[in-house]
Amino acid sequence: MTTTVTTAPLTTAGARIHYRVEGTGPVLLIAQSGEGDADRSADLVARLTDRHTVVTYDRRGLSRSTLDEPGRTPTIEEHADDVHRLLAAVTDEPALMLGCSLGALIGLQLAHDHPGRLHTLIAHEPAAPRLLPAEECAGTLDALAGIQDVFHRDGWQAALRGVMAATGIAAHQEREPDARPQSFGPEREANFTAFLGHDLTTLRRSGFGTAEADALAAGPTRVVPAIGETTDPTVYSYRCAEVLAERLGTDPVRLPGGHNGNLTHPRAFAARLRELLADAVHTG
Repeated sequence: MTTTVTTAPLTTAGARIHYRVEGTGPVLLIAQSGEGDADRSADLVARLTDRHTVVTYDRRGLSRSTLDEPGRTPTIEEHADDVHRLLAAVTDEPALMLGCSLGALIGLQLAHDHPGRLHTLIAHEPAAPRLLPAEECAGTLDALAGIQDVFHRDGWQAALRGVMAATGIAAHQEREPDARPQSFGPEREANFTAFLGHDLTTLRRSGFGTAEADALAAGPTRVVPAIGETTDPTVYSYRCAEVLAERLGTDPVRLPGGHNGNLTHPRAFAARLRELLADAVHTG
């Protein structure tokens, strides 16, 4: 029988992190993209808990994860340290991790800073502009800065259109019949504001690039770059996955849906993820 435990917040350096543990089996932590919190990918989690102890969390500054200094912009290293401490609280073994977009960047930084904490990282379209060649990186960083300018001038809804364009997310997306759409309420609006005002800055300032990727190639974590089957191959996050795969000497795996296929195609996404994680355990 699947059990669900919602814990008290975990105290980390400068924050208290709300997290959720559900299921049984090897620990799998899911780090969300954008404004996503611990409850965001419930449809996906429900299809994984029979084989995995799934951990989801509110990134510091989102939803129930509070900051000691409200309004302070975190570093990518702080986000990675939060996950490091969270995993240490729930398991003594190297964990599995799915990171989506910004969550993938956090996972990459975690694998770099804390070797051995992760057994396998599925890095789905990582938001890591400094993996890209210099001119492409500069153009991406300029575009992301422009999105933030729109946010500060016109608000989160106007800026959201830029985020969708940058990651190839269509306004009207194809979904599996039973995939629940994401609702908009005050808490999610607050999370979008936090993401656009702070974590997008974190992303732009992150120094994770080709040198760090090369270090991972020689490290203990199995890193699996992933791309969405329907993602536009010209968007920066898709390109980051391609370059990461090149640095690791592998090919990116394809997962159902686009940049947020974990939300739009949870059944097919979970099935493919199960395969990848089974391979990880068997080859470990």
